[in-house]
Amino acid sequence: MTIGINGYEAVIPRFGYDPKTGLPRRVGSGEYCFQLLLNLNKIDKQNSYIIYLPENPTSDLPKESSSWHYKIIKPRKMWTLFGLSLEFLFRRSKPDVFLSPTHYLPIIAPNRSAISILDVSYLKFPELFQKSDLNQLTKWTKYSAQKASKIFTISQASKDDIIEKYGIMANKVVVTYPGVKLKTQMSKLKTEAQNSNLLKEKYGIEGKYILFVGTLQPRKNIVRLIEAFSKLNKPNLDLIVVGKKGWKFEEILAAPKKFGIENKVKFLGSVSDEDLPAFYKNAICFVLPSLYEGFGLPVLEAMKYGCPVVTSNISSLPEAGGDAALYIDPLNVADIKKNLELIINNQELRKDLIRKGYEQVKKFSWEKTAKETLRVLEGI
Repeated sequence: MTIGINGYEAVIPRFGYDPKTGLPRRVGSGEYCFQLLLNLNKIDKQNSYIIYLPENPTSDLPKESSSWHYKIIKPRKMWTLFGLSLEFLFRRSKPDVFLSPTHYLPIIAPNRSAISILDVSYLKFPELFQKSDLNQLTKWTKYSAQKASKIFTISQASKDDIIEKYGIMANKVVVTYPGVKLKTQMSKLKTEAQNSNLLKEKYGIEGKYILFVGTLQPRKNIVRLIEAFSKLNKPNLDLIVVGKKGWKFEEILAAPKKFGIENKVKFLGSVSDEDLPAFYKNAICFVLPSLYEGFGLPVLEAMKYGCPVVTSNISSLPEAGGDAALYIDPLNVADIKKNLELIINNQELRKDLIRKGYEQVKKFSWEKTAKETLRVLEGI
């Protein structure tokens, strides 16, 4: 069987390039697509693959072989909708099944096709999106969801939302939980002293801090987190915010001054994959107070590095955190404050969450994601 895959998200840098590696900074759908390609190549020695790209593959993608081929299609503008449509219209290649690990199918696609919808936050919180992005997501996803043979998503919560919002039969939507990288990154961890020196010398961070990692956008609920942090009355504690500016971030950047703690909140922008473990390892806790998540992969990232987690009690986040996280009501500033105080002041609670977190992480792997995806594609 020949499997065609839209590899666009794996090579297009939505958040720029890592200055050290020169590779795209992959988050969300970019990491999901990249890991699928990496692990399908690793586990499947029976089928042939055509990976469609708008430009040459990055150096960290699998090398071409007798069963693994890259096909470059140009131009890049409106690439999935029109570039891939022309490819299939003129039958230049004929995959037996086609996977687009994004919300969109080409206008003209093979009859046996699948897409991935990681979440439907644009339908639940439309006011949090730019109008142009919202229009594209709403219209193109609806068309693709109706046309696709199967829809992959990354949590039961997202599956329920897709079924509700698009009126789709439950057996058409398949949950394949995302994974978390373990062996390669864990082997590179620095000592505690090295971590502390890195934070101090490179980022000017000394002392204790609470950590947030994620794109600066309204859905992440960072303003309420900053307000709750301002009420803690912990003069020797900082809030470190790691992540690139997304959209509608102005209120987030203005929040520390609004709540009188402009010297206690540090916005660091993007941090390299090599440095990020040091932030997790040294933090009092990691906080993800999102209003909605398709899954919440940073929860597992924090657990992997032994960082206790505080996160929202809604959408998919309890699926990611299991019994290894402390849960908050993300709409209630007082509840966020109360639980932050609890975890800051209770060392035994932090130790218990760290222990449970190591066990929770073991449940998720990208290889499992790829195996389940392959099983469904073969079924199509």
